Amino acid sequence: MRHLHISTDGITKLPNLPTKRIPELEINIAQCTKCDLAETRNLTVPGDGNYNADIMLIGEAPGSNEDKTGRPFAGRAGSLLDELLMTSGIERSDVYITNMVKCRPPSNRDPQLVEISACQPYLDLQISLVNPSVIVTLGRFSFAKFFPQITLRKSRGIVKDWRGIKILPVYHPAAALYNPNLKPKLIEDFQKITTIFAKKVNTDLSNIQTRPNIQLNLFE
Repeated sequence: MRHLHISTDGITKLPNLPTKRIPELEINIAQCTKCDLAETRNLTVPGDGNYNADIMLIGEAPGSNEDKTGRPFAGRAGSLLDELLMTSGIERSDVYITNMVKCRPPSNRDPQLVEISACQPYLDLQISLVNPSVIVTLGRFSFAKFFPQITLRKSRGIVKDWRGIKILPVYHPAAALYNPNLKPKLIEDFQKITTIFAKKVNTDLSNIQTRPNIQLNLFE
């Protein structure tokens, strides 16, 4: 399992939380009062999906539907996200989905820095526990967590390496609801997930093919 370390640039750090499993972490999140969002939420929205997923999707913050259900991407943007995954041959149940912020900001406003900072230890531990091969960042806030000096506009759809994980930055699905012209770009970007794994499989096979003599020598 990868271990995230304290970073002086504030990108990420591994929190010292007493849990080694995501269900326990979700209980911690449900009891969180670290910021003012705890006073206005109905339900916390820790995350949803496969705890051992190769693919992790990180959005921005829960909306009204998520606040009522406790499930990320439960509204119209969630329906579009499901469609985008399907066009790439991926089931929602095969990925893990979460947000930068675990509680709904009032009136669906953008999450504030103090709220993102309060939730950062939870997200960092989720990344460490799920241990994905690919993280799809949905929108500018989640992309900025990994590459704060680069704009999403310039990096959308370009796969980047971050501490052994492939980062695929894409527009937030909600953006395509307001601007339908973005939907083809989202479909194009999501289909790159398949390409990422195809390259990974080819690399793994190449590594296996270069090791048979070494393996045989173990038994000589």
